[in-house]
Amino acid sequence: MFFHPMDFLIIIAFALSLWASFRVRGTFNKWSEVPVYSGMTGAQAARRMLDANGLYNVPVEAVPGALTDHYDPMSRVVRLSEPVYYQNSISAVAVACHEVGHAVQHEVHYPMLVARHKMFPVVNFASGIAPILILAGFFFQQLPWLLGLGILFFSCAVAFQLITLPVEFNASSRARDMMIAEGFITNEEERGVAKVLNAAALTYVAAALISVLELLKYIMIFTGRNNDE
Repeated sequence: MFFHPMDFLIIIAFALSLWASFRVRGTFNKWSEVPVYSGMTGAQAARRMLDANGLYNVPVEAVPGALTDHYDPMSRVVRLSEPVYYQNSISAVAVACHEVGHAVQHEVHYPMLVARHKMFPVVNFASGIAPILILAGFFFQQLPWLLGLGILFFSCAVAFQLITLPVEFNASSRARDMMIAEGFITNEEERGVAKVLNAAALTYVAAALISVLELLKYIMIFTGRNNDE
């Protein structure tokens, strides 16, 4: 392995990713101290948003930890971290409704989410074998197909991350529209909700950027070797 010019951009993107991680926690903590005018907890907001979309059979459960919130498409359950589940803050309501946004996507067969679910088994395998093949490709330069195959598998993982972006942004958009329409938040509180959701989205953008830059780096190395032969 050697230092490639693309590594400068990857380091910058990695720094952005670290900053995004700190920012999402800081933003969440800041708006966790601001109660919503409606007085609703995250759990109550999630339940009402689910019911408003006809998802009466999708339960809302509390799970340990912080920022462990997610929608489980296999069990069809919205799981909220305990601070989000029990608090009546802007952060809690924003995160809870974002996760419900994924449940709504599942119900209406949002195309990007459908594609993401179909890709998952392939990506799960590809993301595990790609690093091994790429590393082998660097060590055994007389076998260039190893690096090429590694790049192919790695591109599947990158595509998965890119598809994740519109899925996350769409879930946030659905959440914001519903929160205002159903009176979960006031128009003045929307600014805080936007900050919480945008901070979370930035972590996905930074992760995708790192993956894209790494993929471009491997492609440049692979094509450069072929040109030298």
